[in-house]
Amino acid sequence: MMKKTIVTLMLTAVALSAAACNTVQGVGKDIESVGRKGEQVLDDAKK
Repeated sequence: MMKKTIVTLMLTAVALSAAACNTVQGVGKDIESVGRKGEQVLDDAKK
């Protein structure tokens, strides 16, 4: 259940970032930062 919530939040963040971004390069950076943050959240949840 928690994992589904996190994935939903991550996808929402990606969608919002993509909508706010003007370039393809910027979207890539946004997606990368969301992925890193998602990994941190999942690592913290395992502890």
